Amino acid sequence: MEFLQTYWLDITTTALGLTYIVLEYKASVWLWLVGFLMQALGIALYYQKGLYADCGMEVYYIVMTVYGYINWTRRSRKAALAGNSQQELPVTHFESRYILPWLLATLSIWFVLWYFLSHFTDSTVPIADSFTTALSFVGIWALARKYLEQWLVWIAVDVVSSGLYFYKDIPFKGSLYALYVVIAILGYHRWHRLMHNSATKEMPASL
Repeated sequence: MEFLQTYWLDITTTALGLTYIVLEYKASVWLWLVGFLMQALGIALYYQKGLYADCGMEVYYIVMTVYGYINWTRRSRKAALAGNSQQELPVTHFESRYILPWLLATLSIWFVLWYFLSHFTDSTVPIADSFTTALSFVGIWALARKYLEQWLVWIAVDVVSSGLYFYKDIPFKGSLYALYVVIAILGYHRWHRLMHNSATKEMPASL
């Protein structure tokens, strides 16, 4: 009983997180609904453990789950009204015009969060906490846009996060993020195939 009282948030968000990553792997729109619940509970968990940057990040995640759900389903609604069978938002590459702005934004957010955590909180892991938070800003946005390269961002986030959570005595979530690394690699290859298949279907037949 004491074990469950201590780790129930960790266990619950871990179970939701596993469901979330499987739905993301399948490119299922249901990932956004599961994600909303997971992130709401994550706010309480991270605040409890002193991961303040991650706690704040969950608020941003919640906003992006709403945006992602709308963005993924908007094409479906339009296609259904038009009688088009191609209803899903397709997987595409990260647009090159966004690379430099997002790189600069990520570095800036990382520095600002590191400075804040180092000088105004009792955080013992300001560099790692601010790094995963800053990089996650672009990761969740890229997922909401259904860009293939979002998986590469999450691989970096998941590797660092796994070690961070084990260090902060959140073992279930630490194990989950280790598993995330494997699923993210598989997810990248699956989404790459989906993108290729979508492009093949849209390619006009040769005369």
